[in-house]
Amino acid sequence: MARGGQGLARVAVVVRAGAAPLWWLGVLAAGTGVLVPGLTGRRIGVLAGAALFIVATAVVASVRRKRYTALAGSAARASKYDVLQDRSVTVRNWRRGHRWWLLLAFLAALGSAFAVPAAAGLLMAGCGVGLWLKSAWIGRREQAGDALLWVRVDWLDRGAGRPAGKVVKAYRSTGIAAGDAAPGGARRKTAALV
Repeated sequence: MARGGQGLARVAVVVRAGAAPLWWLGVLAAGTGVLVPGLTGRRIGVLAGAALFIVATAVVASVRRKRYTALAGSAARASKYDVLQDRSVTVRNWRRGHRWWLLLAFLAALGSAFAVPAAAGLLMAGCGVGLWLKSAWIGRREQAGDALLWVRVDWLDRGAGRPAGKVVKAYRSTGIAAGDAAPGGARRKTAALV
């Protein structure tokens, strides 16, 4: 990076990176947990899991919104020397940095099925849905402001997963067409050839 440029990762992509693993591992743990009668029985386990799913979705989707809003409001324009990180690199870094936590959470959800079937798996899945909703909310802000939000890569923690952490001082912004991810962090759909 020449002349003081920074490596930048999309905020929405970092938020969205954990959604799919949490969702799929949670669904797998919940599905496997239903096969075990458990101490509380399947019915109570699934009902408790449904309540945990709703609570986790709401909490994860809404936590730190004020911090995201403040950082987005003070975002400075990215310089021409800044290097925009590809979506796939950001996702890979997040998943690599969190692989052991995901594995431990999955194993804990499987183990807890012997006590309360499916509950912990549905909790994990709810966290994944909450992350999707949060990234969609960021995407709506990006579209409304006609600017994509980026965070310096060196400000992300070692696991590359805290785009609104204490270390993050400010966001950078670019035009809506920059990078290879759409607003909200999803893959950008390529235009159909005519």
